[in-house]
Amino acid sequence: MMTNLFSVFDPSTTIFNMSLNWLSTFIGLLIIPMSFWMMPNRFQIIWNNILMILHKEFKTLLGPNNISKSTLMFISMFSLIMFNNFLGLFPYIFTSTSHLTLTLTLAFPLWLSFMIYGWTCHTNHMFSHLVPQGTPSILMPFMVCIETISNIIRPGTLAIRLTANMIAGHLLMTLLGNTGPMSSSYIIISIILIVQVALLLLESAVAIIQSYVFSVLSTLYSSEVN
Repeated sequence: MMTNLFSVFDPSTTIFNMSLNWLSTFIGLLIIPMSFWMMPNRFQIIWNNILMILHKEFKTLLGPNNISKSTLMFISMFSLIMFNNFLGLFPYIFTSTSHLTLTLTLAFPLWLSFMIYGWTCHTNHMFSHLVPQGTPSILMPFMVCIETISNIIRPGTLAIRLTANMIAGHLLMTLLGNTGPMSSSYIIISIILIVQVALLLLESAVAIIQSYVFSVLSTLYSSEVN
């Protein structure tokens, strides 16, 4: 029995006192051998087309000064987040992207590396970002404070946005799933079932959108330091 609604997100699945919640993050390694097939299957062809579209879009966002093959990092991050988002839609599989442990681990080192690289190699460019063009002299100190705070909270906003969106849909589905067995009317059960299917489709779209948003924002943060 659940003690509260958020207990479904607690890392509590254990066998022989060994946590198995994060095992879902590494299940994707089982799919990798398909890439070594002599003849690619339809899934691999579709996935390669998606990756090429993302590569072209990220390359455009990074601008002409981007480092060669730098889009591979953001494409890999998109693949990892989307894969874990989709795994969380299956029953009895822990949603690792609903915990700040994973999302902050992705966002903070990425943001920190951008900041170190920007302030080390492009110091004047980073200083110019603190004061937008056309700012009156009186407002310059305030703009510096505002831009500094907005830069500092970026990894937090990236991590919390992904976590909150994954928790919100799963929590709503859990609420509806718990009210179904307690109702005796077949009409209410049918309505709940239809709503659950609609929510599952919505969560499938959210899984793709949130991984895309996370990757695009990381790409935009990277383009600012060049």
